[in-house]
Amino acid sequence: MPRQPRRRSYDQHCAAARALDLVGDRWTLLVVRELLAGPRRYTDLHADLPGVSTDMLAGRLKDMEGAELVTRRRLPPPASAFVYELTPRGRDLLPVLRTLAAWGAPDLGEPRPTDAVRAHWYAIPLLGAIAELGAGVVQVSLDEGEFHVRVGDDGAASYGDGVFGAGTTEVPDARLRTDTATCRALAGGGLTLAEAIETGRAALERPVGAALA
Repeated sequence: MPRQPRRRSYDQHCAAARALDLVGDRWTLLVVRELLAGPRRYTDLHADLPGVSTDMLAGRLKDMEGAELVTRRRLPPPASAFVYELTPRGRDLLPVLRTLAAWGAPDLGEPRPTDAVRAHWYAIPLLGAIAELGAGVVQVSLDEGEFHVRVGDDGAASYGDGVFGAGTTEVPDARLRTDTATCRALAGGGLTLAEAIETGRAALERPVGAALA
């Protein structure tokens, strides 16, 4: 029986209010952002959510389990570690975060001295631009780190943290190298990916026989 989330309701018979009952608390949508990149251990989540206390993160994860947005499972040996991952209901929040990121992109600006930065935080704002390349997997490299984007035949895009196929023989269909300033311009709509590549602000390498058109 799933744990029921703590009662924090707006008590309004409104779809938006009901949604905010579940995901409107501080940190909840950022936990979703992290888990959209794939299953994560608690310690990894905490490391990529700078500023959240351990008690706050533990409480949010329990509430999200109770709301059936997140599940917790043990990895098989030799790992023997627990990971958190999104349920289908939790993964359905990707379009919400994409819209929220698009709305917030014009206010992003240069990083403030107090701002933490992680490469995969740029994945959501770039999904649309990368999806225009066609179906396949694109490895994105920034000075701050790497992430990869999967684009399906239907144009649906998802992302993962780190190097695609690490520890396996799988390789991406293309590699994109750019910087955070270009990512911000792409996210804000002031630059297209084609323009970034043409002007040298981004470099796209496509191996022979790659899936991307």
